[in-house]
Amino acid sequence: MIPEDLKECLIGVISDTHGRITRPLAEVLSGVDLIIHAGDIDNSETLEALMAIAPVVAVRGNMDRGNWSRGLHKSELIEIGEVILYVIHNLEEMDIDPESINVSAVISGHTHRSSLKQQGPVLFVNPGSATHPRDHQPPSVVMMRISARKVNARLKKIPGRQAQ
Repeated sequence: MIPEDLKECLIGVISDTHGRITRPLAEVLSGVDLIIHAGDIDNSETLEALMAIAPVVAVRGNMDRGNWSRGLHKSELIEIGEVILYVIHNLEEMDIDPESINVSAVISGHTHRSSLKQQGPVLFVNPGSATHPRDHQPPSVVMMRISARKVNARLKKIPGRQAQ
């Protein structure tokens, strides 16, 4: 889990890995302080591989089934210093008003399409798929730097085969 004294950090945000952690993905995540997985992990081995890189916060996606996934929640609120992140797999299932509870960023997956959109004070982040992208997008992650009250996010392409 997250170290309690963490106030500034580099987070690797991923989603929709569907049972695969490629060598290029592991290299991109090397050196992060935390990994956030926005669901569709597919198996416990994938979580274990990620935990060998950094602490992991993960939510359950629609493909996460079986005993191994029982400990995963549908959504998570993460506090890092004064920054609050809300994580859910499918954005259409969000059941909160992020602005009303001072969420800095909403992280989701499900679509396999990457996007970074600022809507008022809330940044909406979808890292796309790190291993199974769609619509001719490359595999991708979002690298998110938390510092004081700021969230800086950038999309990072992962070397590998582009989606068809």
